[in-house]
Amino acid sequence: MPPVYSGAKWERVGEDGANNRLQVMFRGATKVTLDAKGRMVIPNRYRDELLQRGQGKLIVTIDRDQCLLLYPFPDWEPLERKLMSLPSMHPQSRKLQRLMVGHATDMELDGHGRVSVPQELREFAGLDTRGMLIGQGNHFELWDETRWNGRRDLWLTSEETTTDLPSELDSLTL
Repeated sequence: MPPVYSGAKWERVGEDGANNRLQVMFRGATKVTLDAKGRMVIPNRYRDELLQRGQGKLIVTIDRDQCLLLYPFPDWEPLERKLMSLPSMHPQSRKLQRLMVGHATDMELDGHGRVSVPQELREFAGLDTRGMLIGQGNHFELWDETRWNGRRDLWLTSEETTTDLPSELDSLTL
């Protein structure tokens, strides 16, 4: 079959017309700082991918672990649709919708590679000036550095048994 090309940039795409470029996964733990206005510089290693993936548009929302979740806009949209398709009469579904979608806020990379984290969300996560940006595949978690260090140390020393793991992890070899 001859190659299929997209009209947007005339790049080669798959037979289904989709750009099959491998999506970069966000990984790693990076110390970040927030200025007095709540602006945070996104590390260089992530900027190009964020610009390419969503034109620098991100969504930030809260997580029940008292951190913030940062999604490139195209990765957030399907999650938001799934959340909003949950039954609205189910109390747990409503709680999740209220927390995640209700606190979802648009952010955009500025010309200096920074995003402005809203004050209300910084307060929720206990973020002042020092934070940790934790790559989680298609999104990031943003933690207060002290809270992150405490939780990480707790998780590393926890004596929870491996029987608490989902069955999908039974065959995982590290």
